[in-house]
Amino acid sequence: MPFHKIEAEKLSSAVVRQIELLILRGILKPGERLPSERELAEKMGVSRPSLREAVADLQDRGLLATKAGAGIYVAEVVGAAFSDALVQLFSDHDEAVFDYISFRRDLEGLAAARAARLGSDTDLELVDTIFRKMELAHTKRNPAEEAQLDAEFHLAIIEASHNVIMLHMMRAMFQMLREGVFYNRQMMFKQRTTRDTLLEQHRAINAALLARDEDGARAAVEAHLTYVEDSLSDSRKAAHNEAVAKQRLDYETSKP
Repeated sequence: MPFHKIEAEKLSSAVVRQIELLILRGILKPGERLPSERELAEKMGVSRPSLREAVADLQDRGLLATKAGAGIYVAEVVGAAFSDALVQLFSDHDEAVFDYISFRRDLEGLAAARAARLGSDTDLELVDTIFRKMELAHTKRNPAEEAQLDAEFHLAIIEASHNVIMLHMMRAMFQMLREGVFYNRQMMFKQRTTRDTLLEQHRAINAALLARDEDGARAAVEAHLTYVEDSLSDSRKAAHNEAVAKQRLDYETSKP
């Protein structure tokens, strides 16, 4: 007969499963510090020995890590998506930059359409909240905060699409972008006219999401990333042209 006795689940196993799901769903992020053992045991309603057993299990599996004198953290599992050698290869070749933007345009267009359809009201409120922060940051001369919020805005849309595979894959991609593997994001925000255009593009994406317009959200994301692609292409051409012009000037000034 295909029946067996029901056994009560160990408390430590329930703790493991809850923390696993928080990591899987992107709620607990790589590098994030967990509460103290006492606080976490109280929040989860388990004994400290049960919690320790669960934490040890998660550490053995590489999902949690300890830092001497600093507590327990979610392991930096996102960085393992690409080898160091491949990351270096990306950073050394411009071809990877434009393939990266093309990849983002396809995936984020899909994510925006999914977010418009599947995102909860709270998901879309979070996206809108980040956009409102972008508007405030836009008034500041230093573009660093606005550039950071730009990444958070796009990741919030991916979170609202409720596809955990896409979420973790895109987090790895954005982490490399933050580290300047593909291009310097803050350079995109240095020119005032470019900053204005980027803000309006994010406004269009946000409005389409709030209206739950799937096609409009996808189109707005695709238009935004096409603009980013064209801007980077123009920037590279301008840098090349300037280098050639300097060679000509150097040659001309060196003539007797």
